[in-house]
Amino acid sequence: MSMPSLVSDCHGTFRSCWILAFCIAASSSTYGAEASSQQSGADSEHGTVVAKFLGQYCTQCHDATTADGEREFETFSLPIKSEQHLITANEIIDQLTLRNMPPIDEDQPTDKQRLTVINALRGSVQDARTQFESSGGRTVMRRLSNREYVNTLATLFDRRVDTLGLTADFPKEETSQQMDNIGKSLVTSGFLLDQYFAAANRLVETRLGKPAMKPKSWHFTDNFRQYEELSGPHRTVFKYEYLCLYEQPNTDTRQGGYGHIEDFLEGVPVSGLYDIEVNVQAMHRDTHYDPKIFRIDFSEPFQLAIVPGDATKGHIHYPQAIEPILASAVVPDDQPEWLSFRVWLEAGQTPRFIFPNGPYESRASVITTNKRYKDEFKNPKVGVSRTSLLREGALPHIKIGEIKVHGPIEEPGGGKEELAVFGKKGFQEDRAIEQLYAFAKRAYRRPLNERDQQRIETLYNKRLADQATPRQAALDTVKMMLCSPSFLYLSEITPEDQSELQSYDLASRLSYALWSAPPDDELFAVAESGRLTDTDELKKQVLRLLNDPRSDEFVNGFLDSWLNLRNIGDLPPPRKSAWEYYAQNLPESMKQEARLFFRSLLDENGSVIDFLDADYTFVDKNLANLYRLPERETLRLADGFQRVSLAGNKQRGGLMGMAGVLTVSANGVETSPVTRGVWVLGNLMGMPPPPPPDEVPAIEPDVSGATSIRERLSIHSTDQTCYVCHRNIDPHGHALESFDPIGRWRSKYPEPKGKKPAPKVDPTGKFPSGETYQDFESFKQVLVKTRLDLFTRTLIEKLLTYSTGRHMERTDQFEIEDILERTKAENYGLQSLVTEVLTSKTFRSR
Repeated sequence: MSMPSLVSDCHGTFRSCWILAFCIAASSSTYGAEASSQQSGADSEHGTVVAKFLGQYCTQCHDATTADGEREFETFSLPIKSEQHLITANEIIDQLTLRNMPPIDEDQPTDKQRLTVINALRGSVQDARTQFESSGGRTVMRRLSNREYVNTLATLFDRRVDTLGLTADFPKEETSQQMDNIGKSLVTSGFLLDQYFAAANRLVETRLGKPAMKPKSWHFTDNFRQYEELSGPHRTVFKYEYLCLYEQPNTDTRQGGYGHIEDFLEGVPVSGLYDIEVNVQAMHRDTHYDPKIFRIDFSEPFQLAIVPGDATKGHIHYPQAIEPILASAVVPDDQPEWLSFRVWLEAGQTPRFIFPNGPYESRASVITTNKRYKDEFKNPKVGVSRTSLLREGALPHIKIGEIKVHGPIEEPGGGKEELAVFGKKGFQEDRAIEQLYAFAKRAYRRPLNERDQQRIETLYNKRLADQATPRQAALDTVKMMLCSPSFLYLSEITPEDQSELQSYDLASRLSYALWSAPPDDELFAVAESGRLTDTDELKKQVLRLLNDPRSDEFVNGFLDSWLNLRNIGDLPPPRKSAWEYYAQNLPESMKQEARLFFRSLLDENGSVIDFLDADYTFVDKNLANLYRLPERETLRLADGFQRVSLAGNKQRGGLMGMAGVLTVSANGVETSPVTRGVWVLGNLMGMPPPPPPDEVPAIEPDVSGATSIRERLSIHSTDQTCYVCHRNIDPHGHALESFDPIGRWRSKYPEPKGKKPAPKVDPTGKFPSGETYQDFESFKQVLVKTRLDLFTRTLIEKLLTYSTGRHMERTDQFEIEDILERTKAENYGLQSLVTEVLTSKTFRSR
């Protein structure tokens, strides 16, 4: 492995490492040029050198009997003749280059010895390239992931489909090393096939088979019932004349988080666009009660949002599986005003109203207010009593007095779905087969063959023979297409004897890599012309797709997989100690920071060095508060996310300073250098440590504070079996102990029980290669100076895995090295790197 070409910046303890790395890079380029007549002798000489080195420095711990860290070198020899030996050679190169091996407390080889062995191993690896390239991995024909399935349907029908919750009952998708699009993991069961049939039927009948209906109007002015403990006060004080929202929906108590229309539980009669008008007012945003009781920022205007509800799917006043936000607006303070929204509702859905930035856990705030301000009420009551608060007090809430619903709104051409499936003139009986062929071509993402056409025509005619109307026969045929393997799978039409993908297959792979959706008309046309296999044209299309807003799907999907951001929330922190995590919906802000950071580097071709350390990031008001940045005083929620400077800030910068990464690498309750160290090694350095042996017990986090986690690790690692792995894992996690489980900066651990003082965080560490750091900032500097190429190589591998739908194998390393070298020539630019990945031989191969 070559190191960053920053020799001029090296000094002190890093100097010899940089000189060594520079020599490695220079010498390796000449090794492969040796004449074949000299090869046999070179192999023998190199084999002797490597065998002698391993015998002197390695096999005492890594022989066939001991095999520390599950690594055995006793049977390793040159030349490389098996894939396992190729794996072993690369691992030895990495460990020697990073100076991780031999351990710092063992006898050390000279730089010349290291260089000679690394040179011999790299040469042998290069010589093995021809041997292993031809048997390299192929992408398993895979089905669409649930995420891609929904995006594909939304593209084909030109309308969001998340309101239908088509995948809500699908089996939970298996990920493979955090990736959700790996072919071998995307299995198809009989149950899933049944779900595909049900989803296709529901989508087509709901959107295209719905009965024609003239717009209708509903007007609701009373009977605004609210359930459970809200019902009594509302009957007593308001006589059900107002619908009130008291808290955000993301709470445990769920009292007043969802406002529904009691007289509209049956919902809208057909799917369509509906105009909703709400007469609404923000009440008591200027309350004199202590703002800390409600845990919200009263300087921010109250917000109202609409989500769908279905009374047949569970409690209408509790969270439901299908509730995407349909629309939102700021609520006026001074007097009731009409707010208007146009939203899409499915048949049977009723609009529900939520208070996204409302008080946190209304029940607790009511109890506290009753107790602290009891002298202000005529008949004070202790406990959960809203009656006095509503009649005499100043309880913050949103009050709705009237609601109007009108629809379905007539759309030109019969609606987006009609135009998307049948074209500008809608369904035409005399052109039905032609129209179905056109849709199938888009759905299958390739030209139709004779067999495709025969199936379509046969089914259409069969449904006609069964007395179906021509339109219904066409709709049933569309359902069949949506259950076809040609739709559900990224199947390939490239001949088996060709290793490189042909145009149509390459177009689909590219569009799903960057858009998680089918090719658009331009990409399909380029594929149809045959020009897409030309590297210059492919690069042109890569850049076009990246510059399209639809590439946000790539940013979101890749970061969810690479950084495992989709798992934020799986281990949530305690509500008492991290209430802002819930009250401010921090998980969404955490994800957005990483997305905007990645997007910025992608658009500006910024250096991937910034992933390890940067003097800027992107925050909204909530993250600015969490990070204690100066911008917390000036940012408003309406400002959204802003790029902010971190110059001089030693507590943030790069991925490892982001709350999302710090949250997903913790367990929700407490942190561990082991957990975060494993995360950094696996996700950023591409060196996941092996799992601990079965006989080694797990280290319990020191939640009591009786001893520090570092002391526990020190004791744990005295066992030689544990030490082999922990010497490499722990240094990658100690610096991150400066952050709590949701990424807040800290210098001490939580106060322990009893009278013992809170232990101080010790963020210092030492890598096996000898480099030391004193804090989070110097930790990042070590990574940039000594492990930049390792990180970049890992990023390349992750991108190749995500974009091809298969894990990279050792035989892919040659292409990865080539991409790395080209990326370095472009100053480590992220856009350059992504473009190299998506025009590489690996990406273009079956």
